[in-house]
Amino acid sequence: MTGRHVSLEQIARAAELLRSGQLVAFPTETVYGLGANALDAAAVRKIYAAKGRPSTSPLIVHVANAALARALVTYWPPLAATLAAEFWPGPLTMVLPKQALIPDEVTAGLGTVGIRVPAHPVALALLEAVRIPVAAPSANRFTELSPTTAEHVRESFGDSIPVLDGGPCDVGIESTVLGIENGGIVVLRPGMISLDDLRAFSPNVRLAAQPVSGASHSSPGQHDRHYSPRTPLVLGPPRATGRGAYLEWSGSPRDAAAINVRMPDSPAGYAAALYGALHAVDGGGYDWIAVEPVPDSPEWDAIRDRLRRAASE
Repeated sequence: MTGRHVSLEQIARAAELLRSGQLVAFPTETVYGLGANALDAAAVRKIYAAKGRPSTSPLIVHVANAALARALVTYWPPLAATLAAEFWPGPLTMVLPKQALIPDEVTAGLGTVGIRVPAHPVALALLEAVRIPVAAPSANRFTELSPTTAEHVRESFGDSIPVLDGGPCDVGIESTVLGIENGGIVVLRPGMISLDDLRAFSPNVRLAAQPVSGASHSSPGQHDRHYSPRTPLVLGPPRATGRGAYLEWSGSPRDAAAINVRMPDSPAGYAAALYGALHAVDGGGYDWIAVEPVPDSPEWDAIRDRLRRAASE
């Protein structure tokens, strides 16, 4: 399944594969997802096997609209309805108590499930056609760089998994994931919907603590090492030895030891370009990748999170 103009026939075929328990990769506005029928435990296990993903890391369930999301949870507080009306379709995932029809394989055995409505026409067309909730983490090997093009998916899986090619992803990093506690918001994974954005809807917004090692995570993206290129990545100036690539955003001078990659200087532009730039230099045979630290301000929180985990040993 190729080409940026995905046909109705391709959508129908992908929906048929999902209903029959197979995996399909598809674009969202954040990254490409590796989808399976969220109500089929055996199909969901194929996601974990394909990615090499630990069973302690839950999956996000994608649905076509807020009404379908509400049907999958036992509690839909007024704040959830408000956030859904404001941000869906879009890069926001809400973690809420799950209905029993959601298998434990989806949720890492937890009693909650992360749900979102993606803002990509191909994803929405697929969800409308398949008429089932679709569990979908990023379509890559676990801990490696997330895919923002169909070609990135093929770099991970070759031709073993069909891909709906919807072109490059607009947002470029994974969704903001949040839980709702006592009318307040707990951000489990930062994304391009920032803590400041969420404070317009609740005065009590905080960032969750890191999960205990070995325990099931309340959200994907909480492992120390994640979103990582194969080439060693460091935060800071280029190294003095070896051949490397330097991702900079502030117009800092070129360093003779590195090829400079100029990144956008806005958070939205940087996020949209980040994984594509890392995929490109990761395939360049460099000894290291250095990244200029980004500003320490709320709108850059999600980007700092991804870079910190990408650089983790």
